[in-house]
Amino acid sequence: MKHQTSNPLIERFEKMDRWWVLVVIVVCLIIMLAVFKPDPYLRIVRFVADGIWVTFYTTMISFLLVLVLGLFGGLGRISKVPIIRGIASVYVEIVRGIPLLVQLIFWYFAFPSLLQDLGDQWGIVSFSGYKANPLAMAIIGLTFCYAAYMSEVYRAGIESIPKGQMEAARSLGMTYVQAMWHIILPQAFRMILPPVGNEFVTLLKDSSLVSVVAVADMTRRGREFMAANFIPVETWMMVALLYLVLTLLAARFVTWLEKNSKYER
Repeated sequence: MKHQTSNPLIERFEKMDRWWVLVVIVVCLIIMLAVFKPDPYLRIVRFVADGIWVTFYTTMISFLLVLVLGLFGGLGRISKVPIIRGIASVYVEIVRGIPLLVQLIFWYFAFPSLLQDLGDQWGIVSFSGYKANPLAMAIIGLTFCYAAYMSEVYRAGIESIPKGQMEAARSLGMTYVQAMWHIILPQAFRMILPPVGNEFVTLLKDSSLVSVVAVADMTRRGREFMAANFIPVETWMMVALLYLVLTLLAARFVTWLEKNSKYER
C-alpha cells in the first residue's frame, strides 16, 4: 500500500470555518457597489458610517451589562432563599412578556416622566429637571430586557453541572460562593457559550430598535438618508448588507470561542 502524505494546506482548509466565505462575499459585494456605483452606494456608506459605530458601541456595552446582570438573575433563580428566588423569577417572567420595543419606549419616554413627577412631589431638583439621554436609555432598555433571557441561559447552564461537583467542592472546605465561582461557573460558562453567542447576535440585530428613541444608530441614519434622497431600495439594501457583515463577524467570533474553549467531559 502506498503511504498517503497529508497536505497541510488541505487540512487547514478543512478545519477552517466555511462561513468565512460568506463574510468575504458580502464584503466584496459592498466594495463593488461602492466602487462601481458610488452614487448612491458610497454616499450611503459614508452617511451611515457614524451609525455603524453607534450600533457597535450600544451592542457591546449592553451585552457586557447583560452578562453581569444576567448572572445575578440566574443565581437568583436557583437561590435557596425564597424571597430572592421569587424576585428573580418575577423579573424574568414580566420582562420576557413585554416586547423589547415597548420597553425601550418606556425607558425613554415614561421613566423620565416618572422621575420628574417624583422630583416635583419630593422636592428633588435633580429629578424635576431630568432629561433623558437617548443612548443611555437605549442601553438600559436593552440590558434590562436581555438580562432576563440571559438569566435563564445561566440557570440552565448551572443546573446542567452534576450536583456532585458542588458536593465535592464543599467537602474540600470551600464555601458555597467559592465553589460556585471556581468550580461550577467555569464549567457552566463553557456549556452556555452557544446560547450566549446566539443572544449576542440577536442583541446586535435588535439594537436597530433603538432608532425609535432618537439614537442615531445605523437604522436611524438609513432612515434619514432615505428621507433626504428618496431611494429606499438602494438605502435599505446597503444597510441590510452592513448589518449582515456585523452579524456574520459576531457569529464567527462566537464560533472561534466555542472551538477554543472545548474540553473533554
